[in-house]
Amino acid sequence: MESLTFDQLPQAVGELLEKVSKIEDILNQDHAENKEPEGLFSITQAAKFLNLSISTIYGKVCRREIPVSKQGKRLYFNKTELLEWVKSGRKRTLVELATSTTFIRTHRH
Repeated sequence: MESLTFDQLPQAVGELLEKVSKIEDILNQDHAENKEPEGLFSITQAAKFLNLSISTIYGKVCRREIPVSKQGKRLYFNKTELLEWVKSGRKRTLVELATSTTFIRTHRH
């Protein structure tokens, strides 16, 4: 890399700012393309999001096991509700169970 004179600094800084701006544009474009859709999912999107088959989703809807909204013949799934539904099925670890058991034993009368 060549040494810059004081007079060349403004031009060099301008070029660097242009390059940084281009890099930011590229990164923002990639981020926008990879961003997951917000709001409501169709049954196909919900199946893909949950990694379940469409028929499994229909079965869970029929048994009222999964949160769903229905308008006419269409089913809509809210992403936030699906995440909460998945988290509600979480099993506690042995450490968590032992801690809660110890807590209950120490706080009994």
